[in-house]
Amino acid sequence: MFNLFLSRTAPPCGECTRRATNFDVSNTVFCGGRPLEYKDTLRSAAVSPRAIDSEHYLLSVKLRREQLPSARTYPFSLPLFRSLNEIFFHPKVTFFVGENGSGKSTLLEAIATGWGFNPEGGSKNFRFHTRESHSSLHQHLRLVKTARRPKDGYFFRAESFYNVATEIEALDREPGSSRLIDSYGGRSLHEQSHGESFLSLFNKRFRGNGLYILDEPEAALSPTRQMEMIKRLHELVKMNSQLIIATHSPILMAYPDADIWQVSDNDLVKTSLQETEHYIVANSFLSNPEHAIRQLLF
Repeated sequence: MFNLFLSRTAPPCGECTRRATNFDVSNTVFCGGRPLEYKDTLRSAAVSPRAIDSEHYLLSVKLRREQLPSARTYPFSLPLFRSLNEIFFHPKVTFFVGENGSGKSTLLEAIATGWGFNPEGGSKNFRFHTRESHSSLHQHLRLVKTARRPKDGYFFRAESFYNVATEIEALDREPGSSRLIDSYGGRSLHEQSHGESFLSLFNKRFRGNGLYILDEPEAALSPTRQMEMIKRLHELVKMNSQLIIATHSPILMAYPDADIWQVSDNDLVKTSLQETEHYIVANSFLSNPEHAIRQLLF
């Protein structure tokens, strides 16, 4: 173990130098993948050598507690954000799991927005908005990046992927524009089933060497398709990708080379698949569904 010092004066990579957007970029710390002196408000953190190896694009995220809004306002009223300090990501796959309303999707949305993705989803090139519903959390996060530059990236959120598909069709109707849909397999996402459109994105659009932030990618997938998704995750990992995923699926959580962070009542805890509430509940139900139904209905 040793101390890693990060510097805001380290030269940013191309991905770190964002195009002008409405998002504040002062919350980004640049890590050159080597010890650098950091003289701002971020304290040095003891991390393992794995945490700064060349596999990462995004090393960690830290909640900047200076000038936080009132703890009575959403999402800062959630227990997760009252206790959150800093999260170190696995260089390959990081899962966030928790009950509905625990804040895991809100956290992913803020990380994605802080990285420069459109809050409703898509790549960095998407700038549409159907309804401004994202929180201000991204303004209070500090993303710690390494010098490694992703060649691809995408923010997928199941609840608004319909809007992304609609935006793709609108952009493809513009005169002289190249066909965006070709990078998704060439077939309109609206002309596929919900699950098929998800798989077109994962299998066709995700090219590897990228940072992919996925919010509930299993939402429209059958158990069999979820197992296919594990295979696709592994293919992307082998293509030098880093994935950050919020999920309710014990099937996806079974991917072996990953960290699982569970949002509990008052904390964020790294855990194993077998210790997650999702696995325990699903295993208990499937082991004896008749008993579970009796307990629920009678």
